[in-house]
Amino acid sequence: MSTDPRQSRQDWLDWHERREAAVAAPYGPLSLTGTYWLADHPGGHVPAVPGVWREEGDEVVLTAGAEDAVTVDGKPLVGTVRLTADQGPVHASRVESAGRRLVVMRREGLWAVRDFDPESAARRAFRGIEATPYDERWVVPGSFRPYGEERSVRVENADGRERGLGLSGELAFALDGAEHTLQVAVEDDGSLWAVFSDATGGRDSYRFRFLRPAAPAADGSVTVDFNRALLPPCAFADHFICPFPPPGNTLGVPVAAGERRLVPA
Repeated sequence: MSTDPRQSRQDWLDWHERREAAVAAPYGPLSLTGTYWLADHPGGHVPAVPGVWREEGDEVVLTAGAEDAVTVDGKPLVGTVRLTADQGPVHASRVESAGRRLVVMRREGLWAVRDFDPESAARRAFRGIEATPYDERWVVPGSFRPYGEERSVRVENADGRERGLGLSGELAFALDGAEHTLQVAVEDDGSLWAVFSDATGGRDSYRFRFLRPAAPAADGSVTVDFNRALLPPCAFADHFICPFPPPGNTLGVPVAAGERRLVPA
């Protein structure tokens, strides 16, 4: 991260521009039109999704006819195929139908199909993300304190269901001289991820946000930059199942930084 304030502001503007482009991409979060749990559709017929989808242990079995216009790995499917959970970006998912990507996912043993449609109403209505202009006072030093082993807590998700959230340690930092901590997970690349809320949530910003600091140094030191606080996916589409902040991750101070909400249509 640059120590030149002008360069830091420009870096943030570039980041914000890339972020809006990613959100508005054909298979970005705005294109999600449904998350369908197969357990809720025991007959295999999922509303508005072509084909018949059934759970069979560690796989999903998809059956389609020519009228369904389904392709798997780029080839038309007429018959049956066995699928596992998709990995990687949405545009690389195996199942497609008329430009829509049908993503197979699994959470806590339950299977679901997600429907990503580039022609979604939310994507057509998107006008941008409201974000507070860069302010260097929201860039503070922090330290990562790992737990001895990963902990799992049950938290409510945006769809109203409670699920486990894995936490690897806590991130300690100071704002205006007051000490704070956030419980965080460690991503595969070593970076940190926190779900947090603050005194602006539900008023001047979305009810909660994400924070993704870079991987800590060997001594645990890490830069905490709230200018890059992110709206969660469920701010863009109701069909995401974002976790709410775990206990202790509600800051009692206003964090007037980062992404706040969508620009009204």
